[in-house]
Amino acid sequence: MIDHLSIGVHDVARSKAFYDAVLAPLGYTCLSESDGSLGYGKDAVVLWVNHSTSPVPADPHSGLHICFVAPTRESVSQFHKAALAAHGRDNGAPGLRDDYGPNYYAAFVVDPDGYRIEAHCGKEA
Repeated sequence: MIDHLSIGVHDVARSKAFYDAVLAPLGYTCLSESDGSLGYGKDAVVLWVNHSTSPVPADPHSGLHICFVAPTRESVSQFHKAALAAHGRDNGAPGLRDDYGPNYYAAFVVDPDGYRIEAHCGKEA
């Protein structure tokens, strides 16, 4: 349904360090890079990270967040660990979310610009 998503950030270099670290455990890499623009995905770019002089202000009550598919529960845990090491903030430790389903294993973080991001694996342990 969605071909790609673009977000604006203050500092592309800082965002590159963050997204390179947190997306690697999920199997995603930076597939496109130019001045002020990064494109992440596996086979094609799905997430664009672009420099902006006025990114969307962080709002924890907006309901906006980006969820990435994780291949394993361990990769969810590695995503969370990498995010914290790369100056992200914890927004929910790795674990099962029974409210979302019996195999909904996820972790939640906030990136350096305030975007809320999640990694989710729906496979059984």
